[in-house]
Amino acid sequence: MRNGSADDLQMVCARGISKRFGDQQPLRGVDLDISRGSILGVIGPSGCGKTTLVRVLTGILGRDGGELSVLGTDPQHFTPRHRRRFGYMPQMPILFPNLSLIANLNFVASVYGMPLRRRKRLRDVLQFVDLWDHRHKRLCEASGGMQRRLVLAATLVHGPELLFLDEPTAGIDPILRDRFWGRFRDLRDAGRTLLVTTQYVGEAASCDLVAVMSEGRLLLVDSPDGLRRRAYGGDLLVIRPEAGWLSHQQLAQVSAMPFVRRITRRADDLMIVVDDGAADTAKLLAHFSSVGIPLQGVEPVVPSFDDVFVELIEADRARRPAAEAA
Repeated sequence: MRNGSADDLQMVCARGISKRFGDQQPLRGVDLDISRGSILGVIGPSGCGKTTLVRVLTGILGRDGGELSVLGTDPQHFTPRHRRRFGYMPQMPILFPNLSLIANLNFVASVYGMPLRRRKRLRDVLQFVDLWDHRHKRLCEASGGMQRRLVLAATLVHGPELLFLDEPTAGIDPILRDRFWGRFRDLRDAGRTLLVTTQYVGEAASCDLVAVMSEGRLLLVDSPDGLRRRAYGGDLLVIRPEAGWLSHQQLAQVSAMPFVRRITRRADDLMIVVDDGAADTAKLLAHFSSVGIPLQGVEPVVPSFDDVFVELIEADRARRPAAEAA
């Protein structure tokens, strides 16, 4: 794969990445691109390969197949200079419980070879994660949320342009999780590039693009809205006819309309997947009016990302037996 310059728009380019541990294959032909100044979320159940992917991208693990360029270089050829250009926040970081928060951060800065005159940088990073006022507290005396924020500060202290954050919000309360994502968006807006893995599917809404993983394979990469459309095949509407007004024949007429992709009857309501929610709502209203069926309402539905994720995973599992049989 061609090496690129530091100014290339593409920060990560992976083609057919695979990794095997004995009989286990946590990565199976992964293709992935990450553009500069964006947040890519990687979602998937525990054990699907998210952490292995991050470790291969950072050069901690070698790959068994495929081509890979990170910051214009194959991670297997990273030098200390290359490693200073990215930050890695692992799931289980190692810091020193008997040192203060600022002493821990100062140690990490030394590991990255930062100059001794770095107090302003330490202050800026601790303020960024709201820990400056607690800087002299020993790590073992800090709350779990403070410790996670310090780990984020340690990931940022050397000013990396590319960040790999492996489940950074695991085990923290929803308020702190929201604060973390606010910080991630601030970093993105400042030109940083972030890859964030998570088991919290709802966090997909905070990403520019979302990669969905299952059993070592990357199923798709799309925007949050694009994921919803791909999960259901279009936009989702709920139609509420007056009770008793909709016959099976009339339901078949709605199903036959060219812009209707899927229709499900739930009690007296209809859940309909259409090509374009805004345009097709008017067509549905006109149809029901023309056949004299009174409606209580037609409303767009925004499915949760938990529902979207379930749809995508179940669709993939349904496709695979047929593909494997072929």
